[in-house]
Amino acid sequence: MKQHISEIFPRYDEAGLETVLKAYDIAAEALKDQTRSNGSPFIEHPMAVARIAYDEIGLSAECIAAVFLHEATRFFPETDIASARFGKDVLTIVDGLNKISTIKPKDTKLEAENYKKLIASYSRDPRVTVLKIADRLEIMRSLEMFPKLSRERKILETQMLYIPLAHQLGLYNIKSEMEDIYFRYAEPEQYRTITNKLKSTESDREKLMTQFIEPLKQKLSDEGIKYKLKVRTKTALSIYKKMKKQNVPFEGVFDVFAIRFIIDCEEDRDIEHALCWKVFSYVTEKYKSDTKRLRDWITNPKPNGYESLHITVKNKEGSSLEVQIRTKRMDDMAESGLASHWSYKGIQHEETLDKWLAAVRKALESPLGSENDPMAAYYEDEVYSIQDKEIFVFTPSGELRKLAAGATVLDFAFEIHTNLGIKCTGGKVNGKPVRINEKLKTGDVVDIMSGKNQKPSKDWLNFVVTNKARNKIRQKLSEAEFQKAADGKEILGRRLKNWKMELEDEILAAILKKLQFKTTNAFYAAIGDESINVADIKEMILEMTQGSISQTPQAEDAAKPKSLVQEKGSDDILVIDARNVKGLDYRMARCCNPVFGDDVFGFVTRTEGIKIHRMSCPNAARLMDMYPYRIQKVKWSENPSTGNFQTGLRIIAALEPSVINEIMDIVNSFRASIRMFNVVENDRQGTYDITMKIAVPSSLELDKVTSQIRILKNVVKITRM
Repeated sequence: MKQHISEIFPRYDEAGLETVLKAYDIAAEALKDQTRSNGSPFIEHPMAVARIAYDEIGLSAECIAAVFLHEATRFFPETDIASARFGKDVLTIVDGLNKISTIKPKDTKLEAENYKKLIASYSRDPRVTVLKIADRLEIMRSLEMFPKLSRERKILETQMLYIPLAHQLGLYNIKSEMEDIYFRYAEPEQYRTITNKLKSTESDREKLMTQFIEPLKQKLSDEGIKYKLKVRTKTALSIYKKMKKQNVPFEGVFDVFAIRFIIDCEEDRDIEHALCWKVFSYVTEKYKSDTKRLRDWITNPKPNGYESLHITVKNKEGSSLEVQIRTKRMDDMAESGLASHWSYKGIQHEETLDKWLAAVRKALESPLGSENDPMAAYYEDEVYSIQDKEIFVFTPSGELRKLAAGATVLDFAFEIHTNLGIKCTGGKVNGKPVRINEKLKTGDVVDIMSGKNQKPSKDWLNFVVTNKARNKIRQKLSEAEFQKAADGKEILGRRLKNWKMELEDEILAAILKKLQFKTTNAFYAAIGDESINVADIKEMILEMTQGSISQTPQAEDAAKPKSLVQEKGSDDILVIDARNVKGLDYRMARCCNPVFGDDVFGFVTRTEGIKIHRMSCPNAARLMDMYPYRIQKVKWSENPSTGNFQTGLRIIAALEPSVINEIMDIVNSFRASIRMFNVVENDRQGTYDITMKIAVPSSLELDKVTSQIRILKNVVKITRM
């Protein structure tokens, strides 16, 4: 095993390897019967965290040993580690990690600042915090193995605490990766669209970098400057934030990437600074620079030790490019942070390291982004803020529940169980008694109180915000109406049988429209309480069956012959920079059903010509990775020749019959037609699951349809299939 450990951690000296090996052996023995959520041995977790701490941060052997000992003693506190004589530093770190692991969401209520204060109080050694961030990165990388509820909790914790904390401490690579994973789970379609666009434009960025360096090559060579060029691309989440903030498409984000000079020279600060400024002067001689965008972090490094020159220039085509200039030492520092310069025998008290450790301590004790935050003035990007459309609250047992922003105690009660909502009389929020209309906020721990004599009232509808609560309250309030409706339906059915008549759905829909009833229940209830004379219904049925009442718009539409949607053509798509594809036909891919105006790309198939896929297609990443040589740039022609394009929509709506007619009315009010419509009732959730295929001329018309359906009060969610 010693040889194996030395291969994993080759930079450590003999004493460091012995320390790590002792700790690993203790952990392996203690955790031999423990498994992770996917059934794999639990020892894989501390080993993966140790690799992150070693390879990506550069921590000492004492820190790696502490990772193994922490997991062993967390599960089995009786594990003897004192006799192994690990030293005070290791035991201090283990103690801090163990204390942090006892913090549960129901204790901290997921309030980031309180959580930070607890971490600070448990982290007498700043390395504890850095190891906790490494631990969280490994969890995010393994997120798929966790159950859904646990996964949601971990995503929330990472979003609220660990991403901004990693940013504060200058661990930018870790922060960026956690952001990327968070975004992949939180906004899967947006994530796919942006990452696929980044893949499809990768060759363009490489070409731009080659064009950029060409005028500078000779000058740099004459000066004997050795360098490496690297393209640094923004994370998908950073691009998405810019798109939303500036209200622009992907193509409108001009700083998607930066060109980075990494100068190879000896580690002498005077020489390093002189070479960086020399390269800077050559770049600004050849390209027009924006002095307002100059960032000199060489003369004045960030508190975390970050050093680099940043300048924005324009090339001959007028495109803006960010250029970063730094040495290899500076780049290593930027990639891993000052932690990479901790010695392997313990902390060396260098001036810059002491400064950074002081900044870690101060950052832990200061609110995120506050005036006292030592990193606040140096943020390159805004720390991602929490979405205000949702809140996350907990049951007394720590179970996570997601609700719409503005949700009340009563909403939470219905979220737990319908019967609990119906009988709800109030609750306790964080141990304090409150009324049923008390609004909740993220992190609250809510305990519901109920009474057997409690009944819903119409006032409840004035303050609940979730569709589930509204639907169930209306359902309870309408029980009397439902009973009347059942009576009325029985009366009408008996009369129809006597008259030897049938009430077809189309006739019923026409009667409802004529009498201005929104639902069939209201209609039957009116018969049940004798608001409507049944004899009048007979007259209406006779008139309609004899054709004296014209067809409804829906009936007229149904009577029209349905035109086939053309999926194959030669005029809608213009193939860009095509090679050896002349005469190839194209088809719209059925996996994502592109519509005229969507962001698309072409994939050259062997037998079916070019398949057109949406950039957000679930298959896009796989096709781009496996067959990059068959990816073809395409764009839509000025006007579509195929007339209509089929696409699928999935709608989750409250169990209210009127919503189906409302959806159909919206589709028919635009240049769209329904080709398939399927409804499945989910009584347990109190929702309709509606899938439909519609034909539309363009993505603009599709957006009109989806936006109008989305704002219907009974629609919970609409997604494109």
